[in-house]
Amino acid sequence: MKLFDPCQLGYYALQNRVVMAPMTRSRATGSCANALMAEYYGQRASAGLIISEGVSPSLNGLGYARIPGIATAEQTISWKQVSEAVHAGNGKLFVQLMHCGRVGSRRNLPPGAELVAPSAVAMNGVVWTDRQGEQPYDLPREMTSVDIAKTVDEYRQAARNAITAGCDGVEVHGANGYLITQFLDPGSNLRDDGYGGDAGRRNRFALEVSVAVAEAIGPGRVGIRLSPYGVFNDMSGSYGGIAEQYIELAGELGRLGLLYLHLVDHSAMGAPKPDPATVQGMCRAFRQRGGQAVILSGGYDVARAEADLQSGAADLIAFGRLFISNPDLVARLKQGQPLAEPDQSTFYSPGAAGYTDYPMAP
Repeated sequence: MKLFDPCQLGYYALQNRVVMAPMTRSRATGSCANALMAEYYGQRASAGLIISEGVSPSLNGLGYARIPGIATAEQTISWKQVSEAVHAGNGKLFVQLMHCGRVGSRRNLPPGAELVAPSAVAMNGVVWTDRQGEQPYDLPREMTSVDIAKTVDEYRQAARNAITAGCDGVEVHGANGYLITQFLDPGSNLRDDGYGGDAGRRNRFALEVSVAVAEAIGPGRVGIRLSPYGVFNDMSGSYGGIAEQYIELAGELGRLGLLYLHLVDHSAMGAPKPDPATVQGMCRAFRQRGGQAVILSGGYDVARAEADLQSGAADLIAFGRLFISNPDLVARLKQGQPLAEPDQSTFYSPGAAGYTDYPMAP
């Protein structure tokens, strides 16, 4: 079975084609990685590739409570214990660079940081803050051209920091309604300059970040995650020209020679299903123009994963929530063992409960 066979992903010899998908778990008190996080990722190192939870490249990007960063020297050093724990289990670790943009509250940011976004458009709903409970999302400040250039530089330095911390590479988070998606989406990007308006200009920030990160650490150490048709975090979902926009974006990312394109399908959790023709067009454009591999994620079981690997639709398959409650997920899937159900009440709570205390299969 291809899913459980060793494989080569660019520079990396992987134990299997199973990817642990990035999942925010909110255990990083003080925005640094810690011993509890190292234990959590080390427990799951049997995955061929682990993509970390979203890690902010900027102090401005720490919009949620207790999410980690990799912008400062202290934050960078803190990730060494995590990379060492994953490598001790023969796994590979990519840090996902996630700038929250408008998704968050000023109450979650460190002193001097601010909520910024492509345009001054606030999200609907509320967000958790440890100090004052649920609060409405704050109105972000529209980024200037100087802000944009600075943020691109922050991504560049964060990629270098990840390698300094012993991580194997980075995934640029261009999905799920965070800063890069906010530039891509005409509902959150109302700009009329070089970063807004038509699809090509809305794609510009994603491409500039990807170029900067690839130049900093090499394109063979960089992946990117995209979520066409996604509605998470108040995104538009479908809009006129979305297929053409995302296929062109995937092709331009392929020209950079990136290691992988990671596509999100959250329909198993009730979100709209991405148009299959758009997904196929993105994968084809990425590969034909020089991109190396495709990771697909979203509600997979072993049979569906094998089918997509055998057909060539994907090179690797990412699993998310099943890894929360099954640290030995690879072995359980391979052996057909029962899977434990996760406790949703502990997804984002501090401490070990519902995090590192799920047992291995007997």
